[in-house]
Amino acid sequence: MAVSSDRLVVLITGTNSNLGVNLAYRFLETAPREVRITLIVTSRTLPRANEVIKEINDFNRTKLCRPGLLDFDYLLVDFTNMVSILAAYYELIQRYDKIDYLYVNAAQGVYDGIDWVGAAKEIATNPIEGVTQPHYKIQRVGVKSKDGLGLVFQANVFGPYYFIHKITKLLQDGGTIVWISSIMSSPSYLSFNDLQLIRSTESYEGSKRLVDLLHLATYKKLLKQKGIRQYVVQPGIFISYSFGKVLNLISYWGMILLFYVARWLGSPWHNISGYNAANSAITVSLLLDEKNFEQDVKYGSACDRSGKCYMVREQIDSTGCEDVLAYMEKLRNEWDELLKDQISDTRKL
Repeated sequence: MAVSSDRLVVLITGTNSNLGVNLAYRFLETAPREVRITLIVTSRTLPRANEVIKEINDFNRTKLCRPGLLDFDYLLVDFTNMVSILAAYYELIQRYDKIDYLYVNAAQGVYDGIDWVGAAKEIATNPIEGVTQPHYKIQRVGVKSKDGLGLVFQANVFGPYYFIHKITKLLQDGGTIVWISSIMSSPSYLSFNDLQLIRSTESYEGSKRLVDLLHLATYKKLLKQKGIRQYVVQPGIFISYSFGKVLNLISYWGMILLFYVARWLGSPWHNISGYNAANSAITVSLLLDEKNFEQDVKYGSACDRSGKCYMVREQIDSTGCEDVLAYMEKLRNEWDELLKDQISDTRKL
């Protein structure tokens, strides 16, 4: 990483998630210690934004003791609300002329429980596969946002894509975008007759497949025309607070135990901790040689039996990426027209 100024501005969406806060921790650990860092925390609510700021500040103060100045800002944004996204863009352009790093950590699902019979069968048949590529998570079907879009599609894909479109001016000439995908993003999760994932029974996984395709369709143009480097990564398997909500105490700890068993049996993907899961996103954006680094692959966070981190390059099936981009651009143009007279300040909402 070449630092061309004495200040780095970093925006992490979903900062209040387990992965989001650990992205912040790892960034502070890895960035040059003397450089001033402005960390923009995003949340839907101000109290939670303040909590996360305190957590990160305490980590820096007690664990890192960086000599460089660390200051914070917050951005209240809901990616399932297009007016909120536009308001967030409006705030950023009022306060910043440059954003150096954007981590797109959108991970909303519509989980509704677990098929316990199916879980028992999958885990008994193949323990590692059963806790790596599970198909027993029940997700609600037909859920739409107040904007009339597929909720998971808007939260994880279109909302962030529209946000990036609006703030491109702040990222150009040296900025870096890192999309957080998933280990579960194979082509089988996506139907091109249902790109908004409204009829999908696996909408979360489908949204991550869309992220992969959208990255492949846009990274070259962003670099050539805007000077923006874009990567896509996946964090492996780790403890997610959002999915933990559908588990009771016994099943939660049972899940953790199975994760450790899978790691002991040789799975490279069971990072378990959010800190390990954040490895690939920070490595690609801060540690690797930009000139000799591939952008047409996905970088996965992995670890060995002892929990030591490393990174794996994964090929991405590009089938349909241009179709996905065409659909996103059509939708973006529609929302540009719908929102042309709606600009507000989220601090006054």
